[in-house]
Amino acid sequence: MSEDILIYCGIDWAERTHDVALVDDTGQLLAKRHITDDAAGYQILLELLAEHGDTKENSIPVAIETSRGLLVAVLRTGKRRVYAINPMAAARYRDRHSVSRKKSDPGDALVLANILRTDMHAHRPLPEDSDLGRAIAVLARAQQDSLWNRQQLANQLRSLLREYYPAALEAFATWTNGLCRPEARELLKAAPTPTRASRLTRPQLQAALKRAGRKRGIEAEADRLRDVFRADWAHQPPLVEDALGKQMLALLIQLEAACTAADDLTKAVEEAFPQHPDAEILLSFPGLGIQLAARILAETGDDHTRFSDARGLKAYAGASPVTRASGKKSSITRRWVKNDRLNHAGYLWAFSSLRASAGANAHYRRRREHGDWHAAAQRNLFNRMIGQLYHCLQKRELFDEESAFPAAPPGLTVTEAA
Repeated sequence: MSEDILIYCGIDWAERTHDVALVDDTGQLLAKRHITDDAAGYQILLELLAEHGDTKENSIPVAIETSRGLLVAVLRTGKRRVYAINPMAAARYRDRHSVSRKKSDPGDALVLANILRTDMHAHRPLPEDSDLGRAIAVLARAQQDSLWNRQQLANQLRSLLREYYPAALEAFATWTNGLCRPEARELLKAAPTPTRASRLTRPQLQAALKRAGRKRGIEAEADRLRDVFRADWAHQPPLVEDALGKQMLALLIQLEAACTAADDLTKAVEEAFPQHPDAEILLSFPGLGIQLAARILAETGDDHTRFSDARGLKAYAGASPVTRASGKKSSITRRWVKNDRLNHAGYLWAFSSLRASAGANAHYRRRREHGDWHAAAQRNLFNRMIGQLYHCLQKRELFDEESAFPAAPPGLTVTEAA
């Protein structure tokens, strides 16, 4: 794209209609249009851009307050640069043009166009990720959301069971994932109340475990469950207990759906992620499996020109500290403005790498001995690991333990080694 572009476009988007404004390099309004959110409206927008000189080689940059949706997908065809402006930043720019706090959709479109005219260098266009990379991002984020939703429903179910059915919580306490396991859900369907659970026979318990897919230790587990359910527990009044049982079954249906969605999305990620060219490099890092590596790829993208250096990626992930200085006061603190999904994945990555990498574990121990709390040491390790990931992706190299965590020379202090 040519660097002497003199026309800029701003789009104030909404659910059904959008306002478009085009300005030249002097801030003069060249055109404005109100379009609908459908194929006909998108065609009008493209024709308006073409009318003012938009071509494949010299496309008009566009500012909009979102990075998703069909409108953004249409705009991203070709080499056009699309800038997703944070709505809070756009509101600050609006105050530069009017102190009366007036607001309108056409006015917001004009503000967005002027943001590119005056400060395009200070904003970053949407990365040019591949279609496969963007598809993996959709699946990885959906899988992460499904796990969060499943856990939220499991917590609600646990709180409800504590009110009237503590025997169930005691019975499932020894199982990994507890209420999310198929055996737990099958037993709750068979006995939604503690009274009905106490009447379950060994054959009934064994049948429920088999329906849930259990293959081993069925008889011993059935005996253990029978003893737990028939122990002496406090009970709600019969009518209240039955009502709570019906409420539990309704919540259990939601949990069943959430578990199914999480399993299906997990399989979808496992099928799509290995097809990506960066998958081998990501999976070579200690602590990264397919799901976690897919989340890292989803947030960093596969446009390797997106970040000019590793420092930019570290800041985006919230791994590097930020310095705040004013006068004689100066403080170094963690970053609050960051990609939260990437930061969350980084914390899990650093934690899991402690067992998978001797060098990562030694680095973490040095930070703890240096005085860092657990979270700070984890963040420091993530900061180092994601910097190594940036290097490996740029050089197309696999992770190497000796290069990543070289042995400290004799006599080196803890601070210098860290």
